[in-house]
Amino acid sequence: MQTKQVIESKRISGWIMFLLASACGLIVANLYYAQTLVGPISVATGLSSTAAGLIVTVTQIGYVLGLLFIVPLSDLIENRRLAAISLIVAVCALLGATFATTAPLFLAASLFIGLGSVVAQILVPYATYLSSEEQRGRVVGNVMSGLLLGIMFARPVASFITSIWGWQAVFALSAIVIASLTVLLSRVLPERMPSPTMNYGKLIVSLGVLLKQTPVLRRRALYQAFLFGAFSLFWTVAPLRLADDFGMSQQGIAWFALAGVGGAIAAPIAGRLADKGWSGFLTGLAMIVAVLSFLLTYLFQGHSTTSLALLVIAAITLDMAVSGNLVLGQRAIYSLGSEARGRLNGLFMSIFFIGGAIGSSLGGWSYAHGGWSLASLIGIVMPLAALLYFFTEKKKV
Repeated sequence: MQTKQVIESKRISGWIMFLLASACGLIVANLYYAQTLVGPISVATGLSSTAAGLIVTVTQIGYVLGLLFIVPLSDLIENRRLAAISLIVAVCALLGATFATTAPLFLAASLFIGLGSVVAQILVPYATYLSSEEQRGRVVGNVMSGLLLGIMFARPVASFITSIWGWQAVFALSAIVIASLTVLLSRVLPERMPSPTMNYGKLIVSLGVLLKQTPVLRRRALYQAFLFGAFSLFWTVAPLRLADDFGMSQQGIAWFALAGVGGAIAAPIAGRLADKGWSGFLTGLAMIVAVLSFLLTYLFQGHSTTSLALLVIAAITLDMAVSGNLVLGQRAIYSLGSEARGRLNGLFMSIFFIGGAIGSSLGGWSYAHGGWSLASLIGIVMPLAALLYFFTEKKKV
């Protein structure tokens, strides 16, 4: 009865908000555990250094597929059941990665890890169904801060665990956590049954129509694709530079990755300021901060303590720019209407994750051919392109 009253009054409780934020963080972390473990996983599975980037890219491809073909189902079938089924797929894939001894098996498991982890993008719009219009920015900001903390903690946590028990333990422990989370969400979350107006085939076809007819979605998705591409490039290349230029071990890289977690504070702040009408200003600011983050590391290269300190600062400010702009984008598209919210979110996330996959690929290629200089130049160009596109926007949203 209490849950029903919460839904009817459209006021999400603090407990449910915390649960959704924690769940999103734990689930989406699965996409990033392998990012700092490319070296040991490649050795164990026989992947060449040239193909090692596939470890991250294949997971992101699985995630994009899930965003396009699973997340839209949240507009068609009961959300809690859909989340549980997808999480079971993720648990099985994590166990597969744990015991994989060859590259094809590990990459196949990675694809399904990405596919099952789209539950995070079912839960974020689910939170907005339980919230009122005036608190939507705050709710999205708080839930997304949990998701972003999961992204940022995934790298250092995976590195620390690997340094103690080996990389297989990362996936085994995550399988246990996600299995427990599946049971908890199934028992605690209220049902949310949408009122479908079309079948699945028409639902998928409608994605193209939504993209064509929703300029806010196109702009916000492209803004975030450029920023997330730069973010993915940075975190693909930074561990390589830390090992090559500063002689850091897996544990040292973990401490570096931990510093970037500070950037997650931008998410709830951006959400609150967006509720006050600051979205346009903050969007431009996020892009400028991302450009300056890479510019600093390009101008001050080398092996000095100053160069390392600037790299740490860049990690924090870049994470702030990307996390803040993500909340601004999601708030904008969630304000477009509730009937298509799952599809809008799926399109938004899939487009910017494609940007992330491109950034990861460009990172590995650029570092191999031009070192940090070429990689950081590409990192500057991506958010700069977003900023130039932003200047063409008539009404800042």
